[in-house]
Amino acid sequence: MTFVVTEGCIRCKYTDCVDVCPVDAFREGPNFLVIDPDECIDCAVCVPECPVNAIYAEEDVPKDQLHFTPLNAELALKWKPITRTKPALPDADEWAEIQAKLDQLER
Repeated sequence: MTFVVTEGCIRCKYTDCVDVCPVDAFREGPNFLVIDPDECIDCAVCVPECPVNAIYAEEDVPKDQLHFTPLNAELALKWKPITRTKPALPDADEWAEIQAKLDQLER
């Protein structure tokens, strides 16, 4: 089992979750983070750190976000690890409340 980053992270990319990950399972894209399912140890410490509530246990991912489970796995193979907190994207606060933003994902 793993944890999954969902749509809420797109165009925000708050990285509070990264600092608490004991196994460096997060991967960074241009405007989104993913969790490498092969690295995640299912500890859940990242969940309360996400200010936009975009991280879920695999079995708790909302039905309309299930496509993010394979997307996290796919992008984790392409993107580099992120192990330290960085500033959020400049317009993150504006995007934080927007729900439908998959079309904004930069691969």
